[in-house]
Amino acid sequence: MIRKATLLAVLSAALLVPSTVAAAPGAAAASAAARQGIDLTLTSVTPDYATERATEIKITGTVRNSGSVATPGLRVRVRYSSQRFADRAAMAAYADDTTTATQPPNVSTQSSMVISELAASASQDFELTMTPAQFGLTSFGAYPLAVEVVQWDAVQLASQRTFLTYAPATGQQQPVRNRLALVLPVIDQPRRSDDGTFVDDELGAELTGKGRLADLARIAEIAPPSVTWVVDPALFDDVQAMTKPFRVKTGDGKPEERPADAAASQWLVGMRAALADNPVIATPYADPDVTALAHRGLDRQPGRALELAAKKAALIKSDVSTSTYWPVGGMLDADALDLLAVGAPGATRVGKVLLDPASLPTQQAASAATVLPAVTPDAATTLDTVMGPVTALVADAELSHVLEPTPGTRGAILLSRQRFIAETAMISVEPGQTRARSLVMAPSRRWNPSPTLVSTLLKTAGKLPWLSLTPLDSIKVPRDRVPRAGLTYSDRDRKQELSGKYLEPVREVAAQAQLAAEVTGQQQSSFDAAVLRLASSAWRGDTKAGRAVTEQVSEAVKDRIGKVSITGAGPDQPRTLAGSDGEVPISVKNELSTPVSLYVDVKSDDPGLLETHLPQLEPLQIDGEQSGTVQIPMTVTSSGGGDASVTVQLRTADGRAYGEPVKLIVRTTGYTGIALVIVGGALTVMLAAVVTRILRRRSQRRVARAARTRESEAI
Repeated sequence: MIRKATLLAVLSAALLVPSTVAAAPGAAAASAAARQGIDLTLTSVTPDYATERATEIKITGTVRNSGSVATPGLRVRVRYSSQRFADRAAMAAYADDTTTATQPPNVSTQSSMVISELAASASQDFELTMTPAQFGLTSFGAYPLAVEVVQWDAVQLASQRTFLTYAPATGQQQPVRNRLALVLPVIDQPRRSDDGTFVDDELGAELTGKGRLADLARIAEIAPPSVTWVVDPALFDDVQAMTKPFRVKTGDGKPEERPADAAASQWLVGMRAALADNPVIATPYADPDVTALAHRGLDRQPGRALELAAKKAALIKSDVSTSTYWPVGGMLDADALDLLAVGAPGATRVGKVLLDPASLPTQQAASAATVLPAVTPDAATTLDTVMGPVTALVADAELSHVLEPTPGTRGAILLSRQRFIAETAMISVEPGQTRARSLVMAPSRRWNPSPTLVSTLLKTAGKLPWLSLTPLDSIKVPRDRVPRAGLTYSDRDRKQELSGKYLEPVREVAAQAQLAAEVTGQQQSSFDAAVLRLASSAWRGDTKAGRAVTEQVSEAVKDRIGKVSITGAGPDQPRTLAGSDGEVPISVKNELSTPVSLYVDVKSDDPGLLETHLPQLEPLQIDGEQSGTVQIPMTVTSSGGGDASVTVQLRTADGRAYGEPVKLIVRTTGYTGIALVIVGGALTVMLAAVVTRILRRRSQRRVARAARTRESEAI
């Protein structure tokens, strides 16, 4: 009775709204499926593609009743079309639209399986077979295919769309064998503030178990030598730092000492071994947001990032290239491209860029306001820069998306594989193709990879007769390349950059760090790597975390600058100047281990009482962990005594302030005139005494002579 009642209800609904059953909107179909609680998952489609009209195609999967009651009268069946897709745009529309109105129109009567009743929380496996002949397939190409679950052959409860590729081996012109460069990124967010302190514990977790970086290492182990890897040397630099004792910033802000991490060593060893035979491209160090830096006037940082990348890439292997740049999101404008093309003195400049098709659309796509042209262009073209032409390699958006299926999609690996086969097959038979084209496939730079999916796609690509895997650096610009519209960079792209508000403190930290380097005679700052980590594109989606790291680096730079300081300063330590002029010593202490060279600038804050003048022609040189002293000439300009304030500022050779200015108190006695009177009076008294003594001695000598004369006369 229950089954009959259900049947009557379904038939009544069908009679009342027949058009809804045939072409119901997606919302209605989804609502029905939700009420019934039926889930459909495809698990396999074999073979990858059919080569004969009699080839048996087998589809397997699972139907699950996630509802709370049993569901009767189910049938799993195949929907198909005998018309292949006209182009890749039609394929994309089919994949993106889940309404029943756009599902394949034909229902196979031979490819179905009945499930009389499916209990609550129960599952049922199914297997369906078919042939191209049954579907009326006649020519090479990709065809729409769907598997659906219906109740009483009337109401669709669940459906899953996919693609079927038919590639007859004989009787037709064989497709062109295109070249495909698969580019896989190993890029993370910066994990350290200064070189010695980690900002959190997350990197260690990423390197082990189901961590993202651990998955990338697993993929690297199975990837063939034709796969090209794009790595950030800053990531390997961070992991290398964990192979020794390191510090981690804790919740209370105090660094905590940690022992060397064995997992970090294992990851490094494994990645180096896995990448030994693959082409590897290094991003600029820490993957900085180059477009933001170019637009905010931080022109030095991109070149410095290229220099550091070339230096740190040795952590990976010896032959890492830094001449190819992959901008964040694949979007780039002319200003940033020129900065990269110029590079840095002595460093390899960028000669290739890897772009998203939205950044460099074809003229046809640009005029149609779409990034999916009717005919897939070759990936390689050229762009003009201030340093001459560079090669632009444009990734294929649809192929790249295959590597990153929507999270939670049932049977995502199988669906991605079928889409990949169909897309590449369609490209190989597009009209007008007479020679092989180059294609590039690349996921987003900080993707969450599936080793199983990547392994499946690599194995599939190696077996497709219309495809050949090739390294990225083997792609050359063809003579008959498709015209492109030039670099496109929208206001929306600019809004996604690191803002000027975010980068202004980074600019200040960079300037102070450079000062700290210059006083030690170094052209490059030891904080350059830290500054580049602050400018990383990783902070685009998390500027709050980026600002916290910026503050930590700023404190480290201030601490470094503070190690060269003026000593003996303060209101309780006045210097005394006796007389109308004299010299006051000022001491500078160098707590660094390296010598410093700087100038001392002194200015009187009370010129009516005291003047200073220091014609310092040579800088003050102070050895490491030593102190130096400068004698500052000063002149009292008032007859009265008192305390005068002077400001002492350390400066670089080009006059820039080094550290904070220091106030000194100079105490003038005011006793200069009185001292002269006292000294003059003392001299007068002393002279009078001397004269009196001389006169007395002369008088005594005269008396003595007179007495001797009288004695001689008496005799």
